[in-house]
Amino acid sequence: MVQSPHLRPSPDALLKLAGREARGKLKVFLGASPGVGKTYAMLSGARRLKAEGRDVMVGLVETHGRSDTAALLEGLEVLPRRPVAYKGRTLMEFDVDAALARRPDLIIVDELAHTNAPDSRHPKRFQDVEELLTAGIDVWTALNIQHVESLSDVVAGITGITIREVVPDTVIERADDVVVVDVTPDELLERLRDGKVYLPDNARRAADNFFKPGNLTALRELALRRTADRVDDEMVDFLRQNAIEGPWPTAERILVCVGPDAQSQAVVRVAGRLAKGLNAGWVAAHLDRIGRDGRDPEALKRVEEALKLAQRLGADISRLSARDLPTEVLRYARRENITQIVLGRSRASWFKRFIGRSLSDEITRQAEGIAVHIVTPPKGKAPSFQWPRPVMAASAYIGAFVAVAIATGLGLFAIQWLQAPAISMFFLAAVLLCANRFGTSSAIVAALLSFLAYNFFFIAPLHTLTVASPHELLALTVFLLVAVITGSLSGRVREQSVAAGRRIFQTQMLFDFSRKLSGTAALDDVLWAVASQTASAIKGESIVLLGENGELEIKAAFPPEDIMGPGEWTAARWALNHREAAGLGTTTLPNAHFTFRPLATPRGIVGVIGLRPGARDVSGEDQRVIEALIDQTTVAIERTLLAVDAAKAEAMAESERLRSALLSSISHDLRTPLATILGAVTSLRSLGGQMPKESQSELLSAIEEETRRMSQFVTNLLDMTRLEAPNLEIGRDWVDLADVIRAAVTRARSTWPERRIELAIAAGLPLVHGDSGLLEQVVFNLLDNAHKYSPAGSPTKVGAAARLGEILIEVSDEGQGIPPDDLERVFDKFYRAKQGDGRSAGVGLGLAICRGIVSALGGSITAASPIADGRGTRITIRLPVPRQTV
Repeated sequence: MVQSPHLRPSPDALLKLAGREARGKLKVFLGASPGVGKTYAMLSGARRLKAEGRDVMVGLVETHGRSDTAALLEGLEVLPRRPVAYKGRTLMEFDVDAALARRPDLIIVDELAHTNAPDSRHPKRFQDVEELLTAGIDVWTALNIQHVESLSDVVAGITGITIREVVPDTVIERADDVVVVDVTPDELLERLRDGKVYLPDNARRAADNFFKPGNLTALRELALRRTADRVDDEMVDFLRQNAIEGPWPTAERILVCVGPDAQSQAVVRVAGRLAKGLNAGWVAAHLDRIGRDGRDPEALKRVEEALKLAQRLGADISRLSARDLPTEVLRYARRENITQIVLGRSRASWFKRFIGRSLSDEITRQAEGIAVHIVTPPKGKAPSFQWPRPVMAASAYIGAFVAVAIATGLGLFAIQWLQAPAISMFFLAAVLLCANRFGTSSAIVAALLSFLAYNFFFIAPLHTLTVASPHELLALTVFLLVAVITGSLSGRVREQSVAAGRRIFQTQMLFDFSRKLSGTAALDDVLWAVASQTASAIKGESIVLLGENGELEIKAAFPPEDIMGPGEWTAARWALNHREAAGLGTTTLPNAHFTFRPLATPRGIVGVIGLRPGARDVSGEDQRVIEALIDQTTVAIERTLLAVDAAKAEAMAESERLRSALLSSISHDLRTPLATILGAVTSLRSLGGQMPKESQSELLSAIEEETRRMSQFVTNLLDMTRLEAPNLEIGRDWVDLADVIRAAVTRARSTWPERRIELAIAAGLPLVHGDSGLLEQVVFNLLDNAHKYSPAGSPTKVGAAARLGEILIEVSDEGQGIPPDDLERVFDKFYRAKQGDGRSAGVGLGLAICRGIVSALGGSITAASPIADGRGTRITIRLPVPRQTV
């Protein structure tokens, strides 16, 4: 194999490598059985690293009374264990919080498959180790091969001992190093006899049961094979990371079919071992026939457990629903590029094979180009034929008895008018009634009871189960077949109707929820809708928390009450920080009363949702509905957050636009008067003694006028800043508007002596509440605006009058007017129309200030143009008059 310049490293392999770099390093000391020396090897290596200066701590080590192992602990820092009270005893457990607080470079944690005491954060020790790795701490641990989950059934078959403490295969697969600690069976047995493995009493029991030469040889082979497979995987990863070409194996993809039978977990383990051996991806698919309803809850539970097992072993999960399951399985296999199918087959009786089509036989017959693996149950465990387990209430079967009894009574009553064949219709009606009311099982029971009752009461000889005539035997047989078939079909229709109704309800619920979310804009309203809908879906309680960096805040809860204890807060923060479910029904803090699931959006984890179902067990179908609701929730949250971000971005863009306009206006409106003042001052200083008095007076007048303009400009800026302040308080004194208007006109005449201003104020104007200084500024700004946008020498008209409970102030000019589209825009900040006299039109704040002041006083201001002969502009102010002054 050589590195090719035309190849590039595999992206998946590089991502896998990058993921490992961000975590602590896991080293697993793997043994075929207890006593091979795993703990001894771990501690020996730890002492070497300690001598080299590395920060090493012993988190937990079980010496099992071995003095040589205990001696290796001397000189190593040992973490104190955490006492846990359990059933009157005190258990000493590994303290994961203390380990995280101490944060050594390397920590030794023995017995990876150990089950933690109740009320621990994690049920299993391997989850404690995973948390340490996530925190960046290197971990060394020990594990026996029988505790690997995919091999537990194989080990049980070899040793006859059921292994209850298991570790998912993915933990071993993600380990950075796996060291096999191996001794021969003879050497291990000798160590057992010498008391180096267990104390004498325990050693004798172990030698009689587990420690047999055959068992040890088989377990040793399993450990070596698993390690050899891992070495192959590491080599392939290295080649792909470094773009080294070679004879790559053909990509395999495996599908395992998961059913409701007790064999499903064994089938999943077989598929997991097959996928591991082939280094192949695999999918676990649950098969469900459309229309099936009312199945055994225990069967549904077995399905969910098998799917969870497959997920722990590294499989993807899928669910298939169809009327023709073999065809759907093969269609899915071709669509997903499946190369091998694994499914189980029970040893059913001939009758069971006769009444139904075998899924394994049909898939084997129809499969083309796909390898099919059939897993059969172990010898001696083949189930004999049994009638279907009753999965409905006892009332369904009582109903069958009652319906047949009523049909019998009606038949006995009508036999004097009807013949026996007609009487059979009563029994068929009873079968159909049971099918429609209770389902298929009740209908079959009713059909069998009808067969017996019809024979006993209406077929000669009466009151016996004997049939005298062949044609009556034929009729009775046909009756039984018709009753069973019609009952089964009617029951199936009912079950399909129930299933369809349930799916329609779920679909309608999701649709209503989606529609409700789409019509909700505020984040708080979205969260309350989410809490209410999810609580209704699970018939329990729901709580939504938002936050980041471990800090959460309750945003919505249904029912709205304080239902978060310390355990719930811990589980919620765990789900937020680790991006995985925690709490009730999970493997992290399962003693919490809620299951907390992270709310993942494209921007990251924004919060968690806590669910507490009313029923103890939630079916897989309900789980899918909950997942759909959570998906819609995250979409709605992301939509509202995007809307908030868009509003902020729009506000920032508007702020930037205003800032640019302000800077542009300030640079223009300050530079022009400053240039005039500077030129006049320079001329006076350089030529003051040589200039005529008239010229000096003109220059001084120019300086005065430009200084006044700059003062007005700065005043407008300060007024605008004051108006936009959030805590603006405007004085509310009694103001005589006639005096205010006259003062503004007097000020304007002194500012623009050449401007002709016509004043018309009605007598007896009522007083208003307001600020006389601000109102005078409003009128002056309107006069200033008229001066800028009307020809020199044209009059400006100012009028005031009382009308219908308000005072109208009008300022009119004879300028070019304002285009209709700009009549509202002229009151916007920094908006400037074309000037009428060739001079600067100002910064564009005068009319904006007028609107701000008038609005603060409860009035309004509008512009109208043209007003006469296609020219002119009229600005109208309307101020309310207090009732006591009208």
